[in-house]
Amino acid sequence: MRRILFLVLGSIKYFLVRVIIPLVCGGITYSLWMAAFLLVSKSGSQIVEGILWLLAPVVTASGFTTGIRMIEHFNEATDTGFFRIFVWPLIGCTLGAIAVYWYGPMLIVFSMLAAGAASIFLRDIVLISRNRPRGK
Repeated sequence: MRRILFLVLGSIKYFLVRVIIPLVCGGITYSLWMAAFLLVSKSGSQIVEGILWLLAPVVTASGFTTGIRMIEHFNEATDTGFFRIFVWPLIGCTLGAIAVYWYGPMLIVFSMLAAGAASIFLRDIVLISRNRPRGK
């Protein structure tokens, strides 16, 4: 019974550290993007607004990546390059933005954060499966 409880608590701690911290960092960078978007949207320039909409997944993914880099730095884990990590949340945030854009652009924040967090989780599963010893 203790072993099961230890595994569950260890999994929760793992989830909190490896997913929630990048999620918060992604939320912060999205908030900064939204502030910039709101300031520019008052100017009425459609071209600049279009460019900012295209940059939303990139900015949010950079926040996720920064969160992962912070965790790896504090855990003294392998020093993975920024762009090797950046691909995972970029794909997740882009797919999340595309999935709900047609329902309303303001819903993008929820889908980008959810898909970005899912991509971080998927990245960790892939890394764990690659590092698992083969054989027995």
